[in-house]
Amino acid sequence: MHEKNQAHGSIRVGRGRGGALALTALLASFAQRSAAAEQGFALNRFEPAERDSSWFALESLNLRGHGRWATGVIGDWAHRPLVIYDGSGNELQALLRDQVYAYVGGSVVFWDRLRLGLSFPVVLVSSSGAATPGAPTVDVASGTTVGDLRVGVDVRVLGEYGDVINVALGAHIFAPTGSSTAMTGDGKLRLRPHVLAAGRVGLFEYAASTGLNVRSRADFAGQSLGSEWLFGAAAGVRLLDEHLLVGPELWGGTSVSSSLGVFDKEGTPVELLVGGHYRVREFNFGLGAGPGLSRGFGAPSMRALASLQWIQDTPEPPAPLPPDRDLDGITDGDDACPGQAGPANADPRKHGCPLPQDTDGDTILDPDDACPAQRGEATKDPATNGCPPPDGDGDGILDREDACLSEAGPRDADPAKNGCPPPKDTDGDQIIDAEDACPEQAGPSDPEPTKNGCPRVSLKGDVVQVLDRIEFQNGKSALTPESEPILAAVAKLLEEHPEILELDIEGHTDNRGKHASNMDLSQRRAAVVRSWLVAHGIAAKRLSSHGIGPDRPLDSNDTDGGRQKNRRVEFHVTDSGDAAPSSTGGSKAGVR
Repeated sequence: MHEKNQAHGSIRVGRGRGGALALTALLASFAQRSAAAEQGFALNRFEPAERDSSWFALESLNLRGHGRWATGVIGDWAHRPLVIYDGSGNELQALLRDQVYAYVGGSVVFWDRLRLGLSFPVVLVSSSGAATPGAPTVDVASGTTVGDLRVGVDVRVLGEYGDVINVALGAHIFAPTGSSTAMTGDGKLRLRPHVLAAGRVGLFEYAASTGLNVRSRADFAGQSLGSEWLFGAAAGVRLLDEHLLVGPELWGGTSVSSSLGVFDKEGTPVELLVGGHYRVREFNFGLGAGPGLSRGFGAPSMRALASLQWIQDTPEPPAPLPPDRDLDGITDGDDACPGQAGPANADPRKHGCPLPQDTDGDTILDPDDACPAQRGEATKDPATNGCPPPDGDGDGILDREDACLSEAGPRDADPAKNGCPPPKDTDGDQIIDAEDACPEQAGPSDPEPTKNGCPRVSLKGDVVQVLDRIEFQNGKSALTPESEPILAAVAKLLEEHPEILELDIEGHTDNRGKHASNMDLSQRRAAVVRSWLVAHGIAAKRLSSHGIGPDRPLDSNDTDGGRQKNRRVEFHVTDSGDAAPSSTGGSKAGVR
């Protein structure tokens, strides 16, 4: 592989859309090395598992049998595994745009413990992309070639296939049959010692691996590449009667003896694959795809895999069993009902015969069950034996315990309430209707029974009802502070009812004092209320006010209580659009 360039600047060699090798170097240094040949290396980061695995890169550790064979082929397409970028991260050239490998191999297991494997990669397609004008020229051999031949050996040291944990030790040896100029081999012998683990819990299956890629140093684009620590993990679930295994696999590595540091992004390729393998007798089919996750060299922007394997299955033939036509575990010679499955019985006449049915599973056999399709209780009355106890309202509480037989309700520790519906609260104000003076209008609780649960201000017909008193200073028209929340509620109601075009505010007094003084006081108090509402956002044209004085009492003026009721402010709707206002009623907001 060669590089040529006479310009100044920097380049980065990296994986497209995520990275395969990133490197910055002065273009002047490339000019100094332009005549020197640089050695390539085995770029592809995917190494297939042995052919008896249900994963692509991880191992199932199916080290069973003696002389058991497995063989198959795996197709591997890697897109953009090696790309050149400039110092700003702009792509200059895809040195390798697409690579298509076919891995042909096989394995054989001896003594339920030792496995030998062979894998030979053939490069079917290797293509590069067009260079950006002005980019450094880096030549990578393309076309059909081969990779490094792999020979593997693994020995099971803990557990067995299908256990929660199964561990093996082993190594891969790579013969230098590949081409360094085509980036399919190191050109030197490589060794990969590793530790493998796999296991299964129910339908869940996992695999893990770690090891070293021990290699001689190889020079590439001004960097010295050496040995790597490798890692991998997979997890999946068995579906379709355990024929299908689906789940993700992750593998990668990082440089431990090179000019790139440990976990340096350019020297730490990591890939993720999601795939599945389906087993049909001795054949195993697999499909998977996934992206590179880092800028490590050799990690493509996308990889897709497909596999076809033949795995020899040599279970020992089962010993012949005596005939058992109904498969109930009782041989026909001892079975009183050889055509019908049934349990063992000490009575030879019933041995292997089915028991009488209990359709509803209430332990009362259908011949004795008056309600064979409904679970019930045993009784001495044949007409009710096996029938559910009565529950007339269907609330799950038997009639004998239900205080309300015709109304469904929850269970309650109080026998008088058990099975009865909870008290109603029609307006949802948490005051039950029986105690709510306004059961259809939400309002706060109040110790006064006539006000409990009623809104403080409400519109009823042509009257704005105000439950609380609007207070004035004694004998004056000045409002007290406690009156403002009441008037704020009136203002809010007017905002919520724009159809109220005019509201008349009436002031009322008791009969103490001179009539003319009472008339004046009632007029001033009504005007003060109108002014407060105008000051708080209500249009003046919607409001009118006048004083009634003592001329329209609600109660007798002969008692303190009566006089207090008579001192009040009333609100009457005098214009509500097309609606004709009523001439009766009115709010009564008491005053001092």
